[in-house]
Amino acid sequence: MTCNSRTRCKAFAFIMAALLACELLSSCASLVGVRRVELPLSRLQDGLERRFPLERHLLTMFDIELTRPQLALLSVSDRIALTMDARVGLPLIQKNWRGSVTVSGRLVLDAARDAILMNEVRIDRISFEGADQARQRQLAQVANGLTDKLMRDLPLYRFHQEDLHFAGVQFVPTQINTTPSALVVTFEPAK
Repeated sequence: MTCNSRTRCKAFAFIMAALLACELLSSCASLVGVRRVELPLSRLQDGLERRFPLERHLLTMFDIELTRPQLALLSVSDRIALTMDARVGLPLIQKNWRGSVTVSGRLVLDAARDAILMNEVRIDRISFEGADQARQRQLAQVANGLTDKLMRDLPLYRFHQEDLHFAGVQFVPTQINTTPSALVVTFEPAK
């Protein structure tokens, strides 16, 4: 190709350089590949503490308040445990019980909310001061009724933009594993 003028040659060179740069950037995006990001327990704990205390009413009979969440990673089973202080009140008889509840669940990714949630939640331990065995069982049933819904609605972690974008590439979380001190999330380039 011959250029009639210097301006046309410069414009052509600029366009070709821009096209080459775009091609290089798009090929780099495919080279980025899988990323693994470690989310320390302390980072998860900080985010969770901002969502507490939680207050719920169950069957218009029970007032429930959950405070002081404490996370623990169960690396053997890829589950996470959450211990919370609990107060259960029966306003009709003006009675309150204080204690603690420990639940555990399997970690799942919620792509719609860009979050990590607990699924298959079970109560591992429940203890209330001043409650006899019959009352403990009753309070455990109340906790069972609340736990699954509460944990389904409570994200343990919400991904930030810097988690989902890297080197100009959009990523999606695809897998979660636990270590003794962190979650390791695997991200793959979005297709």
